[in-house]
Amino acid sequence: MRKIVAAKLHGITVTDADLDYHGSITLDPDHCERAGILPLEFVDIWNKASGARISTYVIYGERGSRCCVLNGAAARTCQRGDQVIICSSRYADGGTIADHQPRVLTFDGDNNVDEVLRYVIGQDKQGRPTFAIETDDA
Repeated sequence: MRKIVAAKLHGITVTDADLDYHGSITLDPDHCERAGILPLEFVDIWNKASGARISTYVIYGERGSRCCVLNGAAARTCQRGDQVIICSSRYADGGTIADHQPRVLTFDGDNNVDEVLRYVIGQDKQGRPTFAIETDDA
């Protein structure tokens, strides 16, 4: 089994940091549902400004708020205005990886979805894996 990307919010902007909350990251349910990220699911967060990398779980905030709030200890890793990459993962064996096409949302500066993409694994004529990023028309 290998750990692979399941869904990704790429370049979302941190809207707040709350050191006194119980931990986690608060995200807009609309963004999460569109990407395929569930409440209480563990995610990795990579800060594009500082390079900090952390792991925490997702809680849903107010629908339509476009929020991205780092809570508890995670609040020490990001500042309001930082762009982050949020990635969920799953385990798959080599034979099923081509059946999985993670959805990737990219964002503008106001946390509106800019693009919806899919990571697509295929196979060339020699049976070697290929990789492509495609626009998701759904």
